[in-house]
Amino acid sequence: MARERRRHVGSEQRPPLPARRPVPPPARGGNRVVLVAIVSCLIGLSAFGYNSYVKWSLAVRPVTLHPSLRILPPNSSSPAVSPDLFWGSYRPQVYFGMKTRSPRSVVTGLMWLSQSGSPSLRHTCEQGDGLARYGWLMHDGVNFGVQEIRDKGYTLSTEFVKRPGGQHGGEWSWRISGTPEDPSAPGQLVSLLFYVATDGQGSLTPHTDGRGHLSYVTGTSEELGGFTLRFPKPEGIGHISYNHLATTCHGLHHITDVVRSSMSDRFTHPSSGSANKRRYFGLDTYHPPPQPGSDHSQLVVQQVTMYLPFQVEILFESDSFLQRPVSLSGGALTAGLEKHRKTMEERFRKTFQLEAKGFIPEQVAFAQAALSNMLGGMGYFYGSSVIRSRHIPEPVSYPPAPLYTAVPSRSFFPRGFLWDEGFHLLLIARWDPALAWQSLGHWLDLMNADGWIPREQILGPEARSKVPAEFVVQWDENANPPTLFLALRQLLSSPDSASQGLPFLRRAFPRLQTWYNWFNATQNGPLPYTYRWRGRDRDTLLFLNPKTLTSGLDDYPRASHPSDEERHVDLRCWMALASEVMADICRLLGDDGSRYEESQRALSDNSLLDQLHWAERLGAYADYGNHTQKAVLEWERPRPVPGQDPHSVPPPRLIRVVRKPPKLQFVGALGYVSLFPFFLQILSPSSPRLGRLLEHLRDADKLWTSYGIRSLSKSSPLYMQRNTEHDPPYWRGAIWMNMNYLAVSALHRYSQVDGPHQSRATGLYRELRVNLIANLYRQYEKTGFLWEQYNDETGRGQGCHPFTGWSSLVVLIMAEEY
Repeated sequence: MARERRRHVGSEQRPPLPARRPVPPPARGGNRVVLVAIVSCLIGLSAFGYNSYVKWSLAVRPVTLHPSLRILPPNSSSPAVSPDLFWGSYRPQVYFGMKTRSPRSVVTGLMWLSQSGSPSLRHTCEQGDGLARYGWLMHDGVNFGVQEIRDKGYTLSTEFVKRPGGQHGGEWSWRISGTPEDPSAPGQLVSLLFYVATDGQGSLTPHTDGRGHLSYVTGTSEELGGFTLRFPKPEGIGHISYNHLATTCHGLHHITDVVRSSMSDRFTHPSSGSANKRRYFGLDTYHPPPQPGSDHSQLVVQQVTMYLPFQVEILFESDSFLQRPVSLSGGALTAGLEKHRKTMEERFRKTFQLEAKGFIPEQVAFAQAALSNMLGGMGYFYGSSVIRSRHIPEPVSYPPAPLYTAVPSRSFFPRGFLWDEGFHLLLIARWDPALAWQSLGHWLDLMNADGWIPREQILGPEARSKVPAEFVVQWDENANPPTLFLALRQLLSSPDSASQGLPFLRRAFPRLQTWYNWFNATQNGPLPYTYRWRGRDRDTLLFLNPKTLTSGLDDYPRASHPSDEERHVDLRCWMALASEVMADICRLLGDDGSRYEESQRALSDNSLLDQLHWAERLGAYADYGNHTQKAVLEWERPRPVPGQDPHSVPPPRLIRVVRKPPKLQFVGALGYVSLFPFFLQILSPSSPRLGRLLEHLRDADKLWTSYGIRSLSKSSPLYMQRNTEHDPPYWRGAIWMNMNYLAVSALHRYSQVDGPHQSRATGLYRELRVNLIANLYRQYEKTGFLWEQYNDETGRGQGCHPFTGWSSLVVLIMAEEY
């Protein structure tokens, strides 16, 4: 009734319409003019609207995720769907910590502080900490882990084990033991600091005993429900000092700063036999200043200060455990660790059979540690990449998403890299195919509507805090080698893995198709069946040879003057591999794979490959482009003009000087790129080109060393040359394990098939395999780490460390049949 009344009242108050005036007839031709004007106006408006729509569409598309159903449903990492993987050591960037596979997880971690000499707080993995060794000795990827950390004068052992049950992903317990390097030396005072933080979601409540010591912390979160973190009093330790902190934190990447800022001078109680108190740094009350717009996380830290040796336990218990048989501490914790230790040792023995291949126990332990560090380095990240496109004037955020992935280096690269992960998964798939399928699904679910996957995943503030600003933004035309096809090929080669993966492949196939098409559309070369990496540095003044970061080989010599005429042999070979795997997947799924088979035939055609990439003068395969060998770096020393203040003169700088103009030609660089047709086994076993490459491979004046195959021939003009004043050589001579793994695999395959080069391949395979294993084991024993790369003259590990990404492929080389 009210609605009807309002309508009635409105009609009564409406003023009467004015009387119509007669409209004069239009002038002669006026109708046509008016019509033309109206049509022109409409066309203009339509064109403007269409152009605006096109611009909007092009700007939105790079940040629009692929339209197909996700391979992994949004709840795939939840405790209801995947309880065994919900909790884990998914924080590779810290020395020891755990979190859940959820976007805003409750996180836990360990810091420690030696109270002797110049105290230095340890938390995030830093090369500058100068630790003699740290890394997982055992880690099965799911249930438990044992890590050893050697600091100055003492060793910490960190162990954890999980217990399944309840509705929220189970429970876990930690044990941290400290032992002095010299048992006869006076006891060293060390503080352990255990923390729990909410990351903006959930609540924490600390509980103290009658003396004000923190006994336990209760908490709640959306996915964990109610839980308790207990700190049992260590047994058998004469003197302990306790401090704790309950405060807030503006993001996980500020935890170290908050703890450091809360430290003040404290005093221990007298130790046994001593009448004096000892001064130490302890937690005090502290609240960080407010930061408008930042997330506020609750943070509770327990500090326990003891003399070496000691052993401490921490228990996480879920309220959803209705009947807990016994607390997972003391003897129960010891039994759980021992059970998983024996299970892993037996599984490792059956999987890799290293003892049967003649390896001594110390070498087997080295391989087990390499695998454990790969598995223990798997992290779970959530956040948005920052991307640019030629259709977007400013950097924008990619849709937020999760990523479960291994990382190359806990200290230097604690995040996901697309081309690294393909190599990582070769080892992970051999140990646990289910983990490999999970990582593959997470990576492919990051694909946008065009088929692009950001090549470096810097997800969340904590990950971003470790990355220089110039590397944060990702360009949507820049690729990375599609090494996920390497992992897929290995998974498909095992009947058990392939059958496990069939449901995965059905869901993943639309994305794999789009990814494959994206490479063909955006990385195509100037001629049919040629390819060119986009994203090369265009500054020809500052770089001796402009880098090609997108290829993964960074400063490896390409054409000296980047142009659209380039064709890159390594990318062509990657696409041959991708075509092969896509055709295999089509056969498994019963789909028509003729287009992939046709591409594979063309890209594997040795005659066409020779026509496009064989450089007879080099005697090897090569890139083609606008190139000159006559380029050098020289110092530019600006001089002041008359009357100029000498202090305002720019400092000297190294710039490139070109002494002979470039021309279209093959690039005269013999190295890893030259070997790609061999690496990816595209060459026919009877090809004479294979024989030439094997000759280069074994030539000590070119590629061969006693420690592995060097990345660039000693005969190359750019061998071990700096690329800029500040860029030392990277892929210009050093030995890299991912490429050497491909070399060993190729030699093994060519040694198994009939052909004129079979005998030579067999000898090279045996020799290279022994050299690689011996050097990596020797360097590990000497330094305590696997390294990013190895010196081609001495075999010494160099670059960042620990690098337990693709350098861990040494395990597969050790396990390979021979």
